[in-house]
Amino acid sequence: MLLQGKKLLITGVLTPQSLAYGVAEHALEQGADILLTGFGRARSLTERSAKRLKAGTEVLELDVTNPAHFSALTESLRQRWGRVDGVLHSIAFAPEDALGGNFLNTPWESAQTAFRISTFSLKELAVAVMPLMTQGGSIVTLDFDNRVAWPIYDWMGVCKAALEATVRYLARDLGPKGIRVNALAAGPLATVAAKGIPGFKSLEKGWGTQAPLGWDARKSHDMVARTACALLSDWLPSTTGEMVHVDGGYHAIGAPPVDPNEDKEGGGDTGSPTSAG
Repeated sequence: MLLQGKKLLITGVLTPQSLAYGVAEHALEQGADILLTGFGRARSLTERSAKRLKAGTEVLELDVTNPAHFSALTESLRQRWGRVDGVLHSIAFAPEDALGGNFLNTPWESAQTAFRISTFSLKELAVAVMPLMTQGGSIVTLDFDNRVAWPIYDWMGVCKAALEATVRYLARDLGPKGIRVNALAAGPLATVAAKGIPGFKSLEKGWGTQAPLGWDARKSHDMVARTACALLSDWLPSTTGEMVHVDGGYHAIGAPPVDPNEDKEGGGDTGSPTSAG
């Protein structure tokens, strides 16, 4: 099996609709041992999902805004396993005033919160597991490609762009230790987190039109989860610092398909796309 005997730490599991839940489910099917993280009031949701995944699956405390939790996480993992082979970083949050077209009015405090939780947490998590990746390993973060500016995404988009840069710098510094770091850029998915993004449905609706392989926000979780498991496995030993797309090919296409006959009038010479006059 693809992940037989692998020790994987998976963050971001809340409900069975969470993308991280799908990754955890596939990882178990492929022979991995997993531990989840959670904190605060939401931890009860994570614990409920843990039981549904596999009886006895533990949930470790991790609030990424609390530096002491990272050192405690290292010790908890050391005591339970002694090593870590892979980590899924599935952590992101932005206050309401940092999303939905409010870019110019977002206060620093909200942008700072979004950056610390959504971006800086990847570096902190990598540092926490690094001493336990004695045989190398793989760190995968869930992303949404932000090489361009998106409507509504605002400061979360800035944080995701910074996340992609963080992946590259971590790949640089952890590569000599045999640790790979990659981002998995999915298309829009119908998750609990997506419900908190104003205008998400509009983005979701147009995605399948431009993606040459098509896209269904409610049925694509499985493809994304399987790709994450492949990245966490030993099957891509020389892949690091990458943004791997699972978006139906949307990122490769400049615009939605057009009807070449739409602008023709009377069948005359329409000229070349570059002709002037």
